[in-house]
Amino acid sequence: MTRLNIEQLRTFLEVVRLGGMRRAAQSLNITQPAVSARIKALEDTLAVPLFERSEGHLTLTKRGDMLVRYAEQFEILTEQVTADIMSPEGIERQLRLGVAETVAQSWLPDFVTGLHRQFKKVEIEIDVDVSTNLRQRLLDREIDLAILLGPVSEATVSNIALPGFTLAWYVSNTVPDAPEAQAELIARHPVITYARGTRPNREMRRALYERLGPGTQIFSSSSLSACFRLVEAGLGVAALPEILGRDWVSRGQLRRFDPGWCPAPLQFTASYLGDPKSHVVETAAQLAHSTALRHTDQNILS
Repeated sequence: MTRLNIEQLRTFLEVVRLGGMRRAAQSLNITQPAVSARIKALEDTLAVPLFERSEGHLTLTKRGDMLVRYAEQFEILTEQVTADIMSPEGIERQLRLGVAETVAQSWLPDFVTGLHRQFKKVEIEIDVDVSTNLRQRLLDREIDLAILLGPVSEATVSNIALPGFTLAWYVSNTVPDAPEAQAELIARHPVITYARGTRPNREMRRALYERLGPGTQIFSSSSLSACFRLVEAGLGVAALPEILGRDWVSRGQLRRFDPGWCPAPLQFTASYLGDPKSHVVETAAQLAHSTALRHTDQNILS
């Protein structure tokens, strides 16, 4: 018998977990024909069919079902060797990161620098997206680690809580400054906030309804940088991350104001699938936590 190939076993498990070769190909970042070829090679090596194929559907055979348990043991052992024996500098793989824009504009560069310093041969792929999309992509195994507005409340997901982002209210410096009327700025201007369907958007709508009733005009945007630019243009006011607003204030483009209340800080998590275990992904999640914590401490001191 030809020796078993770990990549073929990993591909086999992805097909089983995701229910098909197309999604397995997306997860592994290879073509669907490559997935089919790996499965065929594994079946040839074992000299048994692993799937019954009918009408585009795959069903495990009895031998295929038995192989799942052994393949999972191979996977666990491989990760233990990677974690306990292998030098981080020798690890070669792809790490797919999904990152919310708030994080991308703050401590992401330092995080990626730390990752590259520790895992020099790991290929890092970064996608910036809204948290609702990142959550689904994580569950679909399209990304390995999501840094998003969390936690992700799924039994299969591990969440590491990250320091929050404090929000502050901003208005364009072109809007006349009347300190005694700061509370009225929200009533007189549209409120610019995060994309519809996100937690910050829902919480903002709820808070505005409770304080001002149903008449407040809201502009939603999936782009945080666009929110800042819209406020700068005088098109509305917004409660945005204070750490990101500092430069806009120092340049004289925006100013802070205090209407007497502010939404709660944005709570992010580093979230990843607990099965299968991955030393690289777990280490990256812990590094995200330490990087975020360091930036929080620096901001407090500054």
